[in-house]
Amino acid sequence: MKTQNIIVLFAFVISLLAAACTAQPVIPTLAPTEPPPAPMQPTAEPTETVQPATSSPTGITVVDALGREVQFAVPPQRVALAGKGSVLIFDALYLFPEAKTRLVTLGQGAQGKENFIAVIDPDHASKPILPPDVSPEQLLALKPDVVVLKSYLSETVGKPLESVGTAVVYVDFETPDQYWRDIRNIGQLFNNTARAEEIVSYFQARIDQVDQSLAGVDDSQKPRVLLLYYSEKDGQVAFNVPPVSWLQTLLVNMAGGIPVWTDIQLEKGWTKVNLEQIAAWDADQIYIIDYFGDVDKTVAGLQASSEWQQLRAVKEGKLYAFPKDFVSWDQPTPRWILGLQWLATKIHPELFGNLDMQQEIRGFYDTMYGLDDKAYQEHIQPKLKGSFE
Repeated sequence: MKTQNIIVLFAFVISLLAAACTAQPVIPTLAPTEPPPAPMQPTAEPTETVQPATSSPTGITVVDALGREVQFAVPPQRVALAGKGSVLIFDALYLFPEAKTRLVTLGQGAQGKENFIAVIDPDHASKPILPPDVSPEQLLALKPDVVVLKSYLSETVGKPLESVGTAVVYVDFETPDQYWRDIRNIGQLFNNTARAEEIVSYFQARIDQVDQSLAGVDDSQKPRVLLLYYSEKDGQVAFNVPPVSWLQTLLVNMAGGIPVWTDIQLEKGWTKVNLEQIAAWDADQIYIIDYFGDVDKTVAGLQASSEWQQLRAVKEGKLYAFPKDFVSWDQPTPRWILGLQWLATKIHPELFGNLDMQQEIRGFYDTMYGLDDKAYQEHIQPKLKGSFE
């Protein structure tokens, strides 16, 4: 009997232990004012992911053309460039090898049927081409990490993008000083500041060379220069001069000339002038720009004109075609450095006899875009126009 009681008691204890092992744990209910238990506190790992961009080893801060600080935790991988005038800026962004993989769009408005980007970007055909009047919605559809815009587009395009959290970096790319700032900012966006400094140094070395050659030249030794933009529409020919602050005027000054057109009332953009005014200026040298036509043929036509033959500069053989390839070299594309060098050789040929422009052109396309001699001869040389003799 006692043995049976012991067996029953033992079985009862075993059943209690089994029940304890299978029962669900009871979680106490916390009062609303009671703090959560320690295991529920945020861990250190997600806290690090929301730190400001400047605290991250890979974070960057760009101070753009409007003086705004734009922060990125990591360099942006999808870069969109758009808006009127963006075609000229594309050539600057493609000075960086990263542009081929990170730019997600191209722009319209090339000055000719061919596009230079097609020469240097093997994937150009897969990238959408946005119109000059691009809308914020079109840009957002590309899901960019950053949109690069000209500063004057801040109200119409930039602010709508910023309002939905899209990063925008503004650039100008209009004058040499702006070029240095904007190139360095693009270098930060592409996480390649070393390349940015290489580009700036390349340009600055050539500016310094021009400055040193002109160091002993005073204003009395500088020729009076007239630079004209030639256009033709519906059979009507027009000549225009640039504002004082534009790159075209700056290049004449930097190359050792005196712009004759700054004595008239100029508009914010190109100012139309007639032949009477051109004759009144009586410039020592005249330079013709033709963005959409064959500048060599344009100058040849002017030289054959009986009216233009009365101008002193034409009589003395000082009417020149401003060089171009895919675009004209007087504009704020990277080619402006070639435009400066070429202009200096024409304004002061006695000081720049040792400057070999053909060598400079080849070196430019090699150093800036990685085009070897074969690529240069195939794509660039056939498009060269201008007075090189």
